[in-house]
Amino acid sequence: MQSLLQHFELSVAIPLLAVLLILLFRNQPSLREASSLSIALVLFIFTTQFIGSEQLGVTHTLFSITPGLSLAFHIEPLGLMFALLASGLWIVTTIYSIGYMRGNKEKNQTRFYLFFALSIAATMGIAFAANLVTLFVFYEALTLCTFPLVTHKQNADAKTGGRIYLGILLGTSILFFLTAIVVTWLQAGSLDFIPGGIFDGKIGKTGAVILFTLFMFGIGKAALMPFHRWLPAAMVAPTPVSALLHAVAVVKAGVFSVLKISVYIFGIDVLADQNAAQWILWIAIATMLVASIIALSKDNFKARLAYSTVSQLSYIVIGAALANPIAALGGAMHIVTHAFGKITLFFCAGAVYTATKRTQISQLNGLGKQMPFTFSAYLIAAISIIGLPPLVGSWSKWFLIDGSLNVDNYIVLLAFVLSTLLNCAYLLPIALRAFFKAPDNEEAGQNIKIQEAPLACVIPLCFTALATFLMFFYIQPIYDFLAPAFLP
Repeated sequence: MQSLLQHFELSVAIPLLAVLLILLFRNQPSLREASSLSIALVLFIFTTQFIGSEQLGVTHTLFSITPGLSLAFHIEPLGLMFALLASGLWIVTTIYSIGYMRGNKEKNQTRFYLFFALSIAATMGIAFAANLVTLFVFYEALTLCTFPLVTHKQNADAKTGGRIYLGILLGTSILFFLTAIVVTWLQAGSLDFIPGGIFDGKIGKTGAVILFTLFMFGIGKAALMPFHRWLPAAMVAPTPVSALLHAVAVVKAGVFSVLKISVYIFGIDVLADQNAAQWILWIAIATMLVASIIALSKDNFKARLAYSTVSQLSYIVIGAALANPIAALGGAMHIVTHAFGKITLFFCAGAVYTATKRTQISQLNGLGKQMPFTFSAYLIAAISIIGLPPLVGSWSKWFLIDGSLNVDNYIVLLAFVLSTLLNCAYLLPIALRAFFKAPDNEEAGQNIKIQEAPLACVIPLCFTALATFLMFFYIQPIYDFLAPAFLP
């Protein structure tokens, strides 16, 4: 294992092995699914070996394009955290997918598992990217690999959602992200991720504001308004894909890139000195609040959760835009805490659909007695997303609030308070409706019996819900692990 650790780019290659095995066993579902799950375990175990490894800070260049431009990987705390999160949740999502895809008799399951594995490979490339060129290559690869997952059902709605998904993500990255990378190369003469950034003394205030804005809008996966519509549009996909989009890879790749560029390209001090993130801060606040208000109006279960994600992602963008180390650290922690909470919520929505074929919140009356494990997990995860103790979501929000107080930004503090109240308003009524409202069908109300989704669906959602509770008491290792990337 020690010799393998000297080639950490294998983290990108390991999921590709799953692709080969999935193709090999395409006509043998049990072996196909076992292959996907086994490789997910191998990837996670391989990635955990880097914790405390001497490879931290080491850069491996695969090949050089021109002097100064290369495809290269390195390991630092923020990237390793993202890699651990993605590889770990791949295991849980694979188990869930087995129950969901079989329970709903979904077609094209081999294609689903194949592109899921490819998406994880792209995600690992993003996590370990040593420069903007590598990040951009794998960022685009992730968009292309997830497109077939979004359009999985191949009906009219899926094709429309896929066009919106691909159009917005490719459009923003080519128009804004690529432009920002070119300007960075011309201005700084480097695209490498360096602690403290590469712009010190090389960019003026106006240039910093424009360039930071280009980057933030170019990272469409962060779902800042008005470039957020791809995320609700993608809800036509099966629920395991929604989990991939919202918790495992796609949106997390977006906000990870926001933090990576803020910390390792601009540097927190440059962002603060040049006031470069002020416009993005206001846009993120608006996105956070407006998306929550829209979520209130959505009766479709997954659509409400999708707009919740749009809102929650802006917490992380705000953490970066405040240009304060504590706030940025809170944003990084929110990537982890939100992932466990949101994947649980989507797992619950998928379990409800699998067991009852219900998709609307107005159809959930009394369903908590029929599906007690699912809705108990939902309630736990919802409270974590809201940010109340003793659940892990409270810690990341605490550090974000602390960061806003450190820079005396009471408008952001007020926005966080309003957002938390809106979180309560659109998340809690779902659980209250399920547990305390009488079933619409009186006969069903008189003959209540437990009818959960398949066990392969229920076990993962119970596990991730339990994780949001346990992680509250073990947040210190996560803080200690991430702190070196942000605190002097």
